[in-house]
Amino acid sequence: MGFCGFSLLIINAEELLKEVNIGMLLVKHMMVTNVITASPSMTVKETIEMLYEKHIGCVVSIDDDKKCIGIFTERDAIRLVAKNVQLDQPLDNVMTKNVVTIAEDSSINEARRAIRAHRIRHLPVVNQKGRLVGLLSVRYLLDQFFGLTSKNC
Repeated sequence: MGFCGFSLLIINAEELLKEVNIGMLLVKHMMVTNVITASPSMTVKETIEMLYEKHIGCVVSIDDDKKCIGIFTERDAIRLVAKNVQLDQPLDNVMTKNVVTIAEDSSINEARRAIRAHRIRHLPVVNQKGRLVGLLSVRYLLDQFFGLTSKNC
């Protein structure tokens, strides 16, 4: 029996992906291209302020060749504040340095597997030369799915 005369249909993500054939999409079709980057010499406090001011969930640190050398997320910020870590130290001291990345020509299903396997919310996207070209964000994907923007939520 449905709720208020309506039937409820609950499907899982695997079934949805099969149904709408999202698996055929490539990462480059779904990524954000205006990735906010941060210098490893910035302080942790400056980086957290950037996350707040730009309403973003992470910053990627790149070298002179645009290769990912680190990532700092809102989860990292919460962890550091909770552990009372000095915020005036360089980002380089606290950012994640073994960055999980994905190629821009990978499928969305490959990206989904990487996100689930590594339990991450932000996946930097690289080209064939290993240079940062975009970011796949779980929040961005959900916002797109539900038609939300930072202005209305």
